[in-house]
Amino acid sequence: MGQGEASARGTTMEGDCLSCIKYLMFVFNFLIFLGGSFLLGVGVWVLVDPTGFREIVAANPLLFTGVYIILGMGGMLFLLGFLGCCGAIRENKCLLLFFFMLILLIFLAELAAAILAFIFREHLTREYFTKELKRHHQGYNNTDVFTSTWNAIMNTFDCCGVNSPEDFKDSLFRLINQNHMVPEACCQRATQTGELAYISKEQCLSGNMMFRNNKGCYSAVVDYFELYIYVAGALAIVVLTIELFAMVFAMCLFRGIQ
Repeated sequence: MGQGEASARGTTMEGDCLSCIKYLMFVFNFLIFLGGSFLLGVGVWVLVDPTGFREIVAANPLLFTGVYIILGMGGMLFLLGFLGCCGAIRENKCLLLFFFMLILLIFLAELAAAILAFIFREHLTREYFTKELKRHHQGYNNTDVFTSTWNAIMNTFDCCGVNSPEDFKDSLFRLINQNHMVPEACCQRATQTGELAYISKEQCLSGNMMFRNNKGCYSAVVDYFELYIYVAGALAIVVLTIELFAMVFAMCLFRGIQ
C-alpha cells in the first residue's frame, strides 16, 4: 500500500513537473516569436526608412546583404517560436524534435557570427576607415559603390571624412580633384523653399570652414547609433539565453512525453 502511494505520488510529481516544463517552454518560445517579429520589423524599417539610411544600405552590397540576413533570421525565429509553442501545447514529439534541431543550428550560426565579429573587429577602427577613404574615395563618381556609399553617409549624417575634413589631404580625391579641398557631400546645406540646398558650395569646396561640415563621420555615426548598439548587444545576449533554455526545455519535454 505504501509503495503504491509513493508510486502514485511520484507519478503526480512527474506530471506536475512535465506540465511546468510545457508552459515554461511555451513562454520561452513566445519570447522567441516576439524576437523574430522584432528582427522582421527592423529589416523592413531599414528597407523602407525615408530618412536616408535606405540609400546607404542600397549603395553597399555588404549592408544590403546584411539586411536580408536579418529578415531571414527574423522569419526563421518567427517560425520557430510558432512551432515551439504548438509543439509544447500539443505535446507533439515530431514538432519538438524539429524545433530543437532548427534552433540548435540557429544558435550555432549566431555564435559563429559573434566570434567572427570579434576576430575582425580591427576592421571597424578609425584608422582602417581613414586609410580606405584616402585610397578609394573619388568624390563624384556615383557609379563607384565605395564613393557613393561615403557620399550618402556624409549627406545623411552631416559629417565629413572619418575624423574630420583633414582626412582628404593626400588622398585619391585630392589627386583627382586638385581644386577642391573636400567633396561636395561635405558642404553644409539648409532648407530653402522646402528643399535642401547648399549654403555656399564654392566657398565650401575651396576650404572655407564656415560652409562645410567639420565633424567626422565616425563620431557622428557612433553618436547616432550608440543607444541602438547597446540595445542590440543586450538583445543578442537575451536571445541566445532564451534559445539555450528553449532547447533544454524542448529536450526535457520530448523525453517526458509518453
